[in-house]
Amino acid sequence: MFDKIRNWRVRRTVARHPIAEPLWRDALRRCAPARRLGASDQASLRVLATLFLDRKSLEPVQGVQLDDADRVLLAAHACLPILKLGLDWYDGWHSVIVYPDAFIPRRTQTDAAGVVHQTRNVLAGEAWGRGPVILSWADVLNVRKKPGHNVVIHEMAHKLDMLNGDANGFPPLHRRMDRRVWTEVFSSAWDRLHEARRDGEDLPIDPYALENPAEFFAVTSEHFFEEPARLREHLPDVYRQLALFYRQHPF
Repeated sequence: MFDKIRNWRVRRTVARHPIAEPLWRDALRRCAPARRLGASDQASLRVLATLFLDRKSLEPVQGVQLDDADRVLLAAHACLPILKLGLDWYDGWHSVIVYPDAFIPRRTQTDAAGVVHQTRNVLAGEAWGRGPVILSWADVLNVRKKPGHNVVIHEMAHKLDMLNGDANGFPPLHRRMDRRVWTEVFSSAWDRLHEARRDGEDLPIDPYALENPAEFFAVTSEHFFEEPARLREHLPDVYRQLALFYRQHPF
């Protein structure tokens, strides 16, 4: 009965708040990973984007103006990681806050010696455990200028990672996935890339991935959707694990 009620609500939402065809065509034009999908998957992504816009609050601040096309574009990016998972994977949070550009939150941290430090790091995005996703609109729009970069996918990957606790590069795996294989694959790739960086080699992915395991998962997720062929060429085992997790083969 619950599934019937949920499906009825989905159909009602899609019928009442459809994404107009010109807006959807514009989103596909501006979102390369969505444009590469087959017709059936594009239709599924359109439904998910419709539901995302209905259930999540997009909150522009500091003068940002988001028109309908911008909102559809953002929703399309956000729903790519859950195309085969479903919107339930984004339960537990409500807001997407959009700044005009990179933002600098003020944080207080205490080091191992007990000394308190004030930190002010420049960020393009941030995801809070049970709170909002925060995005720089300039970075959302610059996605096509930075190969492999997609701040929306990056932050949504953090949200998926945090479904089973703190972000640590180990999201809740599906029943038939092997936790030991996931750990071995990502640990080995992490070690190889650290060694390559020490040797002065160019890395096949954004070096920010080596900040910590959570960023490694988020960055490789960006590349999985934005540059799947390159990721599969250079980190084939990581690609395979991500394909199992996202239940997609974007290449």
